[in-house]
Order: sequence, then structure tokens, then C-alpha cells
Amino acid sequence: MGILPMSTPTFQVGVSSSQSTKMTTILATAILLSQTPSASALPAPTVPLEEARKVIRSFKAEEAQQGVAVDDQHVYVIGNSVIGKYDRKSGIRVARFEGGKDGALAHMNGGVVVDGKLYCSHSNYPETPMHSSIEIFDAKTLTHIGSQSFGLDTGSLVWVDWYQGHWWVCFGHYNEKGGEKGKTNDFSVLVKYDKDWRRVGGYAFPKELVARWDGMTCSGGVFGRDGLIYATGHHAPEVHVLRFPKAGPVLELVKIIKSPVEGQGVAIDRASGRFFQMQRKTREIVEFTWD
Repeated sequence: MGILPMSTPTFQVGVSSSQSTKMTTILATAILLSQTPSASALPAPTVPLEEARKVIRSFKAEEAQQGVAVDDQHVYVIGNSVIGKYDRKSGIRVARFEGGKDGALAHMNGGVVVDGKLYCSHSNYPETPMHSSIEIFDAKTLTHIGSQSFGLDTGSLVWVDWYQGHWWVCFGHYNEKGGEKGKTNDFSVLVKYDKDWRRVGGYAFPKELVARWDGMTCSGGVFGRDGLIYATGHHAPEVHVLRFPKAGPVLELVKIIKSPVEGQGVAIDRASGRFFQMQRKTREIVEFTWD
């Protein structure tokens, strides 16, 4: 594992507001036109369906394979065994981590920045039995500084967030590739841990939402500033908004937001409410809002 030097810009946001607006509008249109067949075949939702309001900007990121995290100045783009750190305004990459040569890192996914540390979900997907860990990096330098191992646990770890004094960790299951015998994607679960990683609770996902995952799992998720959970599947250009139930162990689907991006990792800047999502096909990060 190692740190690579600062790179030249992979993409710079347009120098004028008119150029930037035109560019992001073209990008959003192109992405929406390229929706996968599985997305168009989704069942009609029983909850409100809202449109994303505005694409703010986008930039190229070669690491855009799995997940994304954000702080007030940077976007962290997560691949299977690499991480790129990008300036939010310019799209310039300022640091890069490259690991996996020793086989220790196989499939990193969603991440979150907490107190100067980047926490990345990690699993051995698509291998079975499922192994999971959270890999910890210095957010400033992207130096790998620690690991929280779950070993053989409740599934394949796909995303992690820190909210109101607790860790929230999503373990996924799959119907086909990467799945374990006798367990479908209905077994995907959101687990609540205290600050010392002791399990204190957990929630299943509603069947209506599982049906929209196309045999995959909840690929990305994050808490918004309103306390709701904003989650994504693997293929559909949607953000699924969830809340905790008043009673029982199953999360409630509140509404669906049409996203300009197809599934995968998602992050929210809670200060501004802006979304950051990864477009895997074109290796881009798209920043957008709907309110």
C-alpha cells in the first residue's frame, strides 16, 4: 500500500458560469438517457417520486468504481483498492492512495469522514464466505492508519456512516454473484453500533425497496441533516429515502428521488444539503441537489 504524489487535474470545472451550466446540463441529460434496462423495468412505487432539482457540477475521477465521501473542502472517490482525494471546487486531485498489491484490500465501498479520518467499508466481494472490515485512513494524507475487522459477520459490508454518536453499518446480501447459499438480498441489514463497535441495534429493509435492487443490495447510504437515510441501489438512477419505524424492526420507505446518476455510492454535505454521487460508467462524480 502506498501514497502517490499529487496529480495534474483530471478535469476542471468550466471557467465561466455559462460554460459550466451548459456542460452539467449536457452531462445530466446524457446520463438520464443512458439508464439501464433494469432501471426502466422497475415496478411503480407506492411512495412519492420526486425529481432531482439541479446538477451543480461534475468532474472526472478515475477511481470512481465503488463509493464516495465528502468533507467541507474535498471529495474522496473510492475504488476497490484505491482512493482519490479531489478539491471540491476545481475537481483537481490532490492526493491518492493505492493499495491492494498484497491482496489485503479487495473491495472497498462507501466511506465517511469523521474527525479527520476517512472510514471506508471493505469486504471480500464476490468471494464467499463473506468477510468484512472498515479500513481507516488519515483524511489529510490518505495514509492507512487502522482497521476495524468484523471477520465473518452478518454479510458483506457496503457502507458506513456516523450519526448522533453511533456507527451505522450496512451489510449486504446478493441473489446471485457474491451471494451465500440460502440467503437472498432480503437478508441485507443496517446495524447500529456504539462508539466502541458494540452492536446495540439493527433494522431490515422494506420489501418494496429490496425489489428495486435488481438482485443486488443497498450499495450506498448516508444520513441527511433531516435525520432521514438516503440510500442507493446498484443500478437504478434513484435515491431511496428511509426513516426509522415507530415500532418494529423494518425501515420505512418515505419517498424516491430520481437521481442523475445510476446507483452506487452516495454522500451528503450536511452543511449545504448537497448530494455527491458516483457515475461508474463514465468515471465521474456528480454534485446535485433536489431542494
